[in-house]
Amino acid sequence: MEKSQSISNLAKALIQFHIKVDSVKKDATNPFFKSKYASLSNILESINFPLIESGLTFSQLPTGEFGLTTILMHAESGEFIQSYYQMKPVKDDPQGKGSVITYQRRYALSSVLGLNIDEDDDANTATHGYKTPELLIKKQDDEKPWLNQYNKKGNTTEEWEKVCEALKTKKYTIEQVQSKFKLSKEIRAKLLDILKYKNIETEDPKIEQDIPESEFELKYKIF
Repeated sequence: MEKSQSISNLAKALIQFHIKVDSVKKDATNPFFKSKYASLSNILESINFPLIESGLTFSQLPTGEFGLTTILMHAESGEFIQSYYQMKPVKDDPQGKGSVITYQRRYALSSVLGLNIDEDDDANTATHGYKTPELLIKKQDDEKPWLNQYNKKGNTTEEWEKVCEALKTKKYTIEQVQSKFKLSKEIRAKLLDILKYKNIETEDPKIEQDIPESEFELKYKIF
């Protein structure tokens, strides 16, 4: 691995990236092992905006005969980390070479960004022939859409506006929102703030004006 003399700014930006990035959906199936994994196109789509918002960018370049160089860069400071990865294709034909480059890109990119792109069933499927209840619940949760505040054009989404209005008018609770959408930490915090501000502004004497954080979370059953 190669890196710039300092990577302090890059490290801070990488922390912000992990706060912003959501779980990468495993949208493809390995026909040999019958396991799920995240395709390269899905990885790229999932990390695009979190990278931009964190001031990070990357480049992946075919190097030599079967090698790949991946560079992660901090745009403002110019700091970088770089790694070289080599893998020989099973079949030495154009299709085999193209497949191995895609495979290399997936794993090199997930490694440098610390992403989970493969299914891990704790060996229960191989040993017992079934997945744990926790994994089945997670699979059901993965099928729900993410609640996003902004779309790719930077405009507020219709779903976000409806959820905010429903929370303000008490038509929805956080639990009901979570039953319909997956919520990132950042989105959850924003919805929590909406409920807080609504309670402070209300004239209902039954609702306390200054609710401690722990009591507030208990009151609305956030967790």
